[in-house]
Amino acid sequence: MKKVIELVLEETEGLNGINAISIVEHPAIEENFITLAKEYEVEFKAQDEEKRILMGAALIPNKTIYRNQGGEEFYVYFSKETVRKASELFLMRGYQGNTTLEHAAELSGLSVVESWIVEDPQKDKTAIYGLELPEGTWMVSMKVNNDDIWNNYVKTGRVKGFSIEGYFVDKMQMESHLERIEEEEAEFMLSNIIAKIKKDGRLKSKKRIEMESYTDYPEAVRNNAKRGIELNEKGGNKCATAVGKIRAQQLADGRAISVETIARMYSYLSRAEAYYDEGDTAACGTISFLLWGGLAAKRWSESKLKELGKL
Repeated sequence: MKKVIELVLEETEGLNGINAISIVEHPAIEENFITLAKEYEVEFKAQDEEKRILMGAALIPNKTIYRNQGGEEFYVYFSKETVRKASELFLMRGYQGNTTLEHAAELSGLSVVESWIVEDPQKDKTAIYGLELPEGTWMVSMKVNNDDIWNNYVKTGRVKGFSIEGYFVDKMQMESHLERIEEEEAEFMLSNIIAKIKKDGRLKSKKRIEMESYTDYPEAVRNNAKRGIELNEKGGNKCATAVGKIRAQQLADGRAISVETIARMYSYLSRAEAYYDEGDTAACGTISFLLWGGLAAKRWSESKLKELGKL
């Protein structure tokens, strides 16, 4: 039985997501490159021939897509949350005019002029054109101001549908990477404590180790940590390392945290933010991010480090 893998967005440096839409005859799969498989294709409709507008599905949620990499066969799919997020990022990054022909030649004169998510298949305007698509489908309308493409490809039927171009990551690999980030933080914290103990022992064997600490982080940090704890418990406490869970309890209780901890908090949250998805509260990336105080903690830790001259 072929394995099925969920693909998700990793927004680090804005490299992932959909960066172009291709008009194709038979969408294909390329290594490390996601497009719509032939069996996944939904033909676009000439919504308005006089205005040269095409309408079709760019991405369908929970639809399995066949892939073959180096002889290994498997299927991938996108959740509704990922489809919506990908559609939003596509427009936010200004990629409306990024179009290609058969995933090869870059085109000019074509642009996405309308984009929406199907909320109700029966009431959505796709039904007017005879397109039966599930809830959560990302639809686009594309304007074709290119005579060659319209006359020699669209009108002749040489291209029949849209196919996405972009990069995504394996959800399991992403969560494994998140765990490595937490493990790095744990190792750093342990080595830092050991170094302080050794240094203190050399200076004065009976001297108590004292670190400057702070409790002035906002209530939102405490609430995020509490929310993370609740969500993790709901999922069987499967997310985060011991360090992440300890940090969450510390923040939820409003305990004082050292400058070193604030620095590690900022470091962790800056790297882990790419795995945070507000709409997916069951994802370990979201839960772990909240356990460390979430966006409020990232903003506060950055501000505090700058105030202390540490950043």
